[in-house]
Amino acid sequence: MKALVLEEYSKLICKEVEDPRPAPGEVLIRVKACGICGSDVHGMDGSTGRRQPPVIMGHEASGEIVRTGEGVTSWKAGDRVTFDSTVYPLNDWYTLKGHYNLSEGREVIGVSPKEYKRHGAFAEYLTVPQHILYRIPDAVSFEQAAMVEPAAVAAHAVRLSGIRAGDSAVVLGSGMIGTFIVGMLKASGAMPVIAVDVDDEKLKMALRYGADLAIHSGRQPVAETVRAHTKGRGADVGFEAIGIAATVNTMIDSVRKGATAVLVGNVTPIIEFPLQKVVTSEIRVQGSCAINGEYELVLDMIARGSLNVDGMISAVAPLKDGAEWFRKLYHREGNLNKVILVP
Repeated sequence: MKALVLEEYSKLICKEVEDPRPAPGEVLIRVKACGICGSDVHGMDGSTGRRQPPVIMGHEASGEIVRTGEGVTSWKAGDRVTFDSTVYPLNDWYTLKGHYNLSEGREVIGVSPKEYKRHGAFAEYLTVPQHILYRIPDAVSFEQAAMVEPAAVAAHAVRLSGIRAGDSAVVLGSGMIGTFIVGMLKASGAMPVIAVDVDDEKLKMALRYGADLAIHSGRQPVAETVRAHTKGRGADVGFEAIGIAATVNTMIDSVRKGATAVLVGNVTPIIEFPLQKVVTSEIRVQGSCAINGEYELVLDMIARGSLNVDGMISAVAPLKDGAEWFRKLYHREGNLNKVILVP
Protein backbone atom coordinates (compact mmCIF):
# COMPACT_ATOMS: atom_id res chain seq x y z
CA MET A 1 0.00 0.00 0.00
CA LYS A 2 0.98 3.65 -0.32
CA ALA A 3 1.70 5.60 2.85
CA LEU A 4 3.07 9.00 3.79
CA VAL A 5 6.04 8.09 5.97
CA LEU A 6 8.02 10.37 8.27
CA GLU A 7 11.35 8.75 7.38
CA GLU A 8 13.41 11.17 9.41
CA TYR A 9 12.61 14.44 11.13
CA SER A 10 11.14 16.97 8.68
CA LYS A 11 11.34 14.44 5.82
CA LEU A 12 8.02 13.01 4.59
CA ILE A 13 7.95 10.57 1.67
CA CYS A 14 4.97 8.90 -0.02
CA LYS A 15 6.12 5.31 -0.63
CA GLU A 16 5.06 1.68 -0.82
CA VAL A 17 4.96 -0.14 2.53
CA GLU A 18 3.67 -3.53 3.61
CA ASP A 19 -0.11 -3.92 3.94
CA PRO A 20 -1.30 -4.29 7.55
CA ARG A 21 -3.26 -7.37 8.61
CA PRO A 22 -6.01 -7.36 11.23
CA ALA A 23 -5.21 -9.27 14.42
CA PRO A 24 -7.97 -10.96 16.45
CA GLY A 25 -10.44 -8.30 17.56
CA GLU A 26 -9.28 -5.84 14.88
CA VAL A 27 -10.63 -4.60 11.55
CA LEU A 28 -8.82 -3.56 8.40
CA ILE A 29 -9.97 -0.15 7.17
CA ARG A 30 -9.54 1.39 3.73
CA VAL A 31 -8.79 4.99 4.69
CA LYS A 32 -11.01 7.50 2.88
CA ALA A 33 -9.91 10.73 4.59
CA CYS A 34 -7.35 11.77 7.21
CA GLY A 35 -6.88 15.27 8.60
CA ILE A 36 -3.48 16.79 9.33
CA CYS A 37 -3.47 17.56 13.06
CA GLY A 38 -1.47 20.44 14.50
CA SER A 39 0.29 17.89 16.72
CA ASP A 40 1.53 16.11 13.56
CA VAL A 41 2.83 19.40 12.15
CA HIS A 42 4.55 20.31 15.42
CA GLY A 43 5.80 16.77 15.92
CA MET A 44 7.37 16.10 12.54
CA ASP A 45 10.49 18.16 13.35
CA GLY A 46 11.14 16.20 16.55
CA SER A 47 10.32 19.07 18.89
CA THR A 48 7.62 17.16 20.79
CA GLY A 49 9.42 13.82 20.99
CA ARG A 50 6.20 11.99 20.11
CA ARG A 51 6.78 11.38 16.40
CA GLN A 52 10.02 9.41 16.36
CA PRO A 53 10.73 8.24 12.80
CA PRO A 54 10.17 6.13 10.89
CA VAL A 55 6.43 6.40 11.50
CA ILE A 56 3.18 6.85 9.59
CA MET A 57 1.33 9.69 11.31
CA GLY A 58 -2.36 10.56 11.18
CA HIS A 59 -5.16 9.97 13.70
CA GLU A 60 -8.11 12.12 12.50
CA ALA A 61 -9.52 9.66 10.02
CA SER A 62 -12.46 7.79 8.53
CA GLY A 63 -12.89 4.95 6.11
CA GLU A 64 -14.57 1.72 5.14
CA ILE A 65 -14.03 -1.73 6.64
CA VAL A 66 -12.62 -4.19 4.10
CA ARG A 67 -11.84 -7.15 6.35
CA THR A 68 -12.47 -8.26 9.93
CA GLY A 69 -10.18 -10.23 12.19
CA GLU A 70 -11.05 -13.26 14.24
CA GLY A 71 -13.62 -12.58 16.95
CA VAL A 72 -15.13 -9.47 15.35
CA THR A 73 -18.91 -9.89 15.31
CA SER A 74 -20.49 -6.42 15.33
CA TRP A 75 -18.77 -5.07 12.23
CA LYS A 76 -18.56 -6.21 8.62
CA ALA A 77 -16.95 -5.33 5.31
CA GLY A 78 -18.53 -2.22 3.82
CA ASP A 79 -19.31 -0.49 7.12
CA ARG A 80 -18.47 3.22 7.09
CA VAL A 81 -16.53 4.04 10.26
CA THR A 82 -14.42 6.50 12.14
CA PHE A 83 -12.46 5.70 15.28
CA ASP A 84 -11.08 7.15 18.48
CA SER A 85 -7.50 8.37 18.32
CA THR A 86 -6.75 6.53 21.58
CA VAL A 87 -6.26 2.76 21.67
CA TYR A 88 -7.01 1.76 25.25
CA PRO A 89 -7.07 -1.56 27.11
CA LEU A 90 -10.52 -2.75 28.14
CA ASN A 91 -9.43 -4.25 31.46
CA ASP A 92 -7.58 -1.21 32.82
CA TRP A 93 -8.74 0.29 36.15
CA TYR A 94 -9.31 3.73 34.60
CA THR A 95 -11.21 2.27 31.65
CA LEU A 96 -13.47 0.32 33.98
CA LYS A 97 -14.10 3.52 35.95
CA GLY A 98 -15.21 5.29 32.77
CA HIS A 99 -12.00 7.18 32.04
CA TYR A 100 -10.45 5.30 29.14
CA ASN A 101 -8.58 8.43 28.04
CA LEU A 102 -6.50 8.12 31.23
CA SER A 103 -5.90 4.37 31.02
CA GLU A 104 -2.49 2.89 31.69
CA GLY A 105 -0.87 1.52 28.56
CA ARG A 106 -3.02 3.55 26.19
CA GLU A 107 -1.56 4.39 22.79
CA VAL A 108 -2.35 7.12 20.27
CA ILE A 109 -2.71 6.22 16.62
CA GLY A 110 0.07 7.66 14.47
CA VAL A 111 2.30 8.40 17.43
CA SER A 112 5.72 6.98 18.35
CA PRO A 113 7.25 8.15 21.62
CA LYS A 114 9.88 5.97 23.29
CA GLU A 115 7.22 3.77 24.88
CA TYR A 116 5.56 2.49 21.69
CA LYS A 117 5.10 2.95 17.95
CA ARG A 118 1.61 2.77 16.42
CA HIS A 119 1.34 3.63 12.74
CA GLY A 120 -1.46 5.94 11.68
CA ALA A 121 -3.87 6.74 8.88
CA PHE A 122 -1.81 8.64 6.31
CA ALA A 123 -1.98 5.43 4.33
CA GLU A 124 -4.32 3.41 2.15
CA TYR A 125 -5.08 0.93 4.93
CA LEU A 126 -5.03 0.82 8.72
CA THR A 127 -5.94 -1.75 11.39
CA VAL A 128 -7.65 -0.73 14.64
CA PRO A 129 -9.36 -2.61 17.50
CA GLN A 130 -13.09 -2.98 17.10
CA HIS A 131 -13.84 -1.34 20.46
CA ILE A 132 -12.69 2.10 19.29
CA LEU A 133 -14.91 2.14 16.17
CA TYR A 134 -17.92 4.39 15.55
CA ARG A 135 -20.43 4.06 12.75
CA ILE A 136 -20.71 7.08 10.43
CA PRO A 137 -24.32 8.27 9.90
CA ASP A 138 -25.52 8.29 6.29
CA ALA A 139 -25.76 12.08 6.29
CA VAL A 140 -22.07 12.49 7.23
CA SER A 141 -19.34 12.35 4.58
CA PHE A 142 -15.93 10.73 5.05
CA GLU A 143 -14.32 14.18 5.06
CA GLN A 144 -16.71 15.40 7.75
CA ALA A 145 -16.10 12.24 9.79
CA ALA A 146 -12.36 12.98 9.69
CA MET A 147 -13.18 16.17 11.63
CA VAL A 148 -14.84 14.36 14.52
CA GLU A 149 -11.64 13.86 16.54
CA PRO A 150 -10.77 17.56 17.10
CA ALA A 151 -14.43 18.43 17.67
CA ALA A 152 -14.68 15.62 20.24
CA VAL A 153 -11.63 17.00 22.08
CA ALA A 154 -13.55 20.28 22.39
CA ALA A 155 -16.73 18.51 23.46
CA HIS A 156 -14.83 16.65 26.18
CA ALA A 157 -13.41 19.90 27.57
CA VAL A 158 -16.86 21.51 27.66
CA ARG A 159 -18.37 18.46 29.36
CA LEU A 160 -15.66 18.46 32.04
CA SER A 161 -16.26 22.15 32.77
CA GLY A 162 -19.76 21.53 34.10
CA ILE A 163 -20.99 24.67 32.34
CA ARG A 164 -24.71 25.39 32.51
CA ALA A 165 -27.08 27.33 30.27
CA GLY A 166 -26.65 31.03 30.98
CA ASP A 167 -23.09 30.76 32.30
CA SER A 168 -20.52 33.07 30.76
CA ALA A 169 -17.33 31.69 29.19
CA VAL A 170 -14.02 32.93 27.85
CA VAL A 171 -11.90 30.89 25.44
CA LEU A 172 -8.21 31.71 25.04
CA GLY A 173 -7.02 30.55 21.61
CA SER A 174 -9.19 30.50 18.48
CA GLY A 175 -7.46 27.74 16.59
CA MET A 176 -9.23 24.51 15.62
CA ILE A 177 -9.90 23.25 19.15
CA GLY A 178 -10.67 26.68 20.60
CA THR A 179 -13.19 27.44 17.88
CA PHE A 180 -14.89 24.08 18.30
CA ILE A 181 -15.05 24.83 22.05
CA VAL A 182 -16.86 28.05 21.16
CA GLY A 183 -19.34 26.08 19.04
CA MET A 184 -19.93 23.53 21.80
CA LEU A 185 -20.43 26.29 24.37
CA LYS A 186 -23.09 27.94 22.23
CA ALA A 187 -24.83 24.58 21.83
CA SER A 188 -24.77 24.27 25.64
CA GLY A 189 -26.53 27.62 26.08
CA ALA A 190 -23.58 29.57 27.47
CA MET A 191 -23.76 33.37 27.21
CA PRO A 192 -21.84 35.41 26.53
CA VAL A 193 -19.12 33.32 24.90
CA ILE A 194 -15.96 35.39 24.48
CA ALA A 195 -13.12 34.36 22.14
CA VAL A 196 -9.56 35.68 22.54
CA ASP A 197 -6.67 35.47 20.06
CA VAL A 198 -3.99 37.58 18.33
CA ASP A 199 -5.08 36.59 14.82
CA ASP A 200 -7.93 38.53 13.19
CA GLU A 201 -8.85 35.70 10.82
CA LYS A 202 -9.10 33.21 13.66
CA LEU A 203 -11.28 35.62 15.60
CA LYS A 204 -13.57 35.96 12.57
CA MET A 205 -13.88 32.17 12.50
CA ALA A 206 -14.74 32.12 16.21
CA LEU A 207 -17.49 34.67 15.57
CA ARG A 208 -18.87 32.50 12.76
CA TYR A 209 -18.99 29.58 15.20
CA GLY A 210 -21.05 31.55 17.68
CA ALA A 211 -18.77 33.74 19.80
CA ASP A 212 -20.66 36.76 21.12
CA LEU A 213 -17.48 38.81 21.41
CA ALA A 214 -14.00 38.53 19.92
CA ILE A 215 -11.04 40.15 21.69
CA HIS A 216 -7.72 40.77 19.98
CA SER A 217 -5.32 40.46 22.91
CA GLY A 218 -2.71 42.58 21.16
CA ARG A 219 -5.08 45.55 20.93
CA GLN A 220 -7.44 45.20 23.92
CA PRO A 221 -6.94 44.47 27.62
CA VAL A 222 -8.43 40.99 27.89
CA ALA A 223 -9.37 40.67 31.57
CA GLU A 224 -10.86 44.16 31.75
CA THR A 225 -12.88 43.64 28.58
CA VAL A 226 -14.18 40.27 29.80
CA ARG A 227 -15.26 41.79 33.12
CA ALA A 228 -17.01 44.61 31.29
CA HIS A 229 -19.18 41.99 29.54
CA THR A 230 -19.78 39.79 32.60
CA LYS A 231 -21.31 42.26 35.08
CA GLY A 232 -17.90 43.23 36.38
CA ARG A 233 -17.12 39.80 37.84
CA GLY A 234 -15.31 37.84 35.13
CA ALA A 235 -16.35 34.70 33.27
CA ASP A 236 -17.96 31.76 35.05
CA VAL A 237 -15.80 29.32 33.09
CA GLY A 238 -12.51 29.79 31.24
CA PHE A 239 -10.84 27.60 28.63
CA GLU A 240 -7.19 27.77 27.58
CA ALA A 241 -6.59 26.05 24.22
CA ILE A 242 -2.96 26.96 23.50
CA GLY A 243 -0.79 25.78 26.36
CA ILE A 244 1.64 28.60 27.16
CA ALA A 245 2.16 30.59 30.34
CA ALA A 246 0.94 33.93 29.00
CA THR A 247 -2.48 32.69 27.90
CA VAL A 248 -2.98 30.49 30.98
CA ASN A 249 -2.35 33.52 33.19
CA THR A 250 -4.64 35.71 31.09
CA MET A 251 -7.39 33.11 31.33
CA ILE A 252 -7.04 32.93 35.12
CA ASP A 253 -7.18 36.74 35.29
CA SER A 254 -10.36 36.75 33.18
CA VAL A 255 -12.53 34.44 35.28
CA ARG A 256 -14.48 35.32 38.42
CA LYS A 257 -13.87 34.11 41.96
CA GLY A 258 -15.08 30.54 42.33
CA ALA A 259 -14.85 29.96 38.56
CA THR A 260 -13.70 26.84 36.74
CA ALA A 261 -10.55 27.08 34.61
CA VAL A 262 -10.15 24.32 32.02
CA LEU A 263 -6.68 23.67 30.60
CA VAL A 264 -6.80 22.05 27.16
CA GLY A 265 -3.63 23.21 25.40
CA ASN A 266 -0.32 21.60 26.32
CA VAL A 267 2.33 23.03 24.02
CA THR A 268 4.59 23.87 26.98
CA PRO A 269 5.18 21.05 29.49
CA ILE A 270 5.93 23.38 32.43
CA ILE A 271 4.71 26.94 32.97
CA GLU A 272 4.71 29.65 35.65
CA PHE A 273 1.34 29.42 37.34
CA PRO A 274 -0.62 32.11 39.29
CA LEU A 275 -0.94 30.01 42.44
CA GLN A 276 -1.93 32.80 44.81
CA LYS A 277 -4.70 34.08 42.53
CA VAL A 278 -6.10 30.56 42.12
CA VAL A 279 -5.99 29.83 45.86
CA THR A 280 -7.37 33.13 47.12
CA SER A 281 -10.12 33.18 44.47
CA GLU A 282 -11.03 29.50 44.96
CA ILE A 283 -10.70 28.83 41.25
CA ARG A 284 -11.14 25.17 40.31
CA VAL A 285 -8.47 24.09 37.80
CA GLN A 286 -9.50 21.24 35.52
CA GLY A 287 -7.24 19.50 33.03
CA SER A 288 -8.83 18.06 29.87
CA CYS A 289 -7.14 15.14 28.10
CA ALA A 290 -8.20 13.92 24.66
CA ILE A 291 -11.66 12.30 24.38
CA ASN A 292 -13.80 10.10 26.60
CA GLY A 293 -16.83 8.91 24.65
CA GLU A 294 -17.79 12.13 22.82
CA TYR A 295 -17.57 10.69 19.28
CA GLU A 296 -21.25 9.75 19.02
CA LEU A 297 -22.31 13.19 20.28
CA VAL A 298 -20.22 14.94 17.62
CA LEU A 299 -21.32 12.60 14.82
CA ASP A 300 -24.98 13.23 15.74
CA MET A 301 -24.40 16.99 15.83
CA ILE A 302 -22.81 16.94 12.37
CA ALA A 303 -25.61 14.75 10.98
CA ARG A 304 -28.26 17.14 12.35
CA GLY A 305 -26.45 20.22 11.11
CA SER A 306 -25.94 21.64 14.62
CA LEU A 307 -22.15 21.60 14.24
CA ASN A 308 -20.57 22.90 11.04
CA VAL A 309 -17.24 21.20 10.37
CA ASP A 310 -17.11 22.02 6.66
CA GLY A 311 -16.24 25.62 7.49
CA MET A 312 -12.97 24.41 9.04
CA ILE A 313 -11.78 22.45 5.99
CA SER A 314 -9.34 24.51 3.92
CA ALA A 315 -8.31 21.83 1.42
CA VAL A 316 -8.87 18.20 0.45
CA ALA A 317 -5.77 16.85 -1.29
CA PRO A 318 -4.34 13.52 -2.47
CA LEU A 319 -2.01 11.67 -0.11
CA LYS A 320 0.84 11.89 -2.63
CA ASP A 321 0.88 15.68 -2.13
CA GLY A 322 0.95 15.37 1.66
CA ALA A 323 4.55 16.47 2.15
CA GLU A 324 3.86 19.79 0.42
CA TRP A 325 0.76 20.44 2.53
CA PHE A 326 2.72 19.66 5.67
CA ARG A 327 5.31 22.19 4.54
CA LYS A 328 2.66 24.86 4.03
CA LEU A 329 1.13 24.21 7.45
CA TYR A 330 4.53 24.14 9.16
CA HIS A 331 5.45 27.54 7.69
CA ARG A 332 1.91 28.89 8.18
CA GLU A 333 1.38 29.68 4.54
CA GLY A 334 -2.04 30.66 3.25
CA ASN A 335 -3.95 31.01 6.54
CA LEU A 336 -4.95 27.32 6.43
CA ASN A 337 -7.22 25.57 8.88
CA LYS A 338 -7.76 21.83 8.36
CA VAL A 339 -6.16 20.03 5.42
CA ILE A 340 -7.54 16.57 4.71
CA LEU A 341 -5.49 14.00 2.78
CA VAL A 342 -7.21 11.33 0.69
CA PRO A 343 -5.26 8.14 -0.17
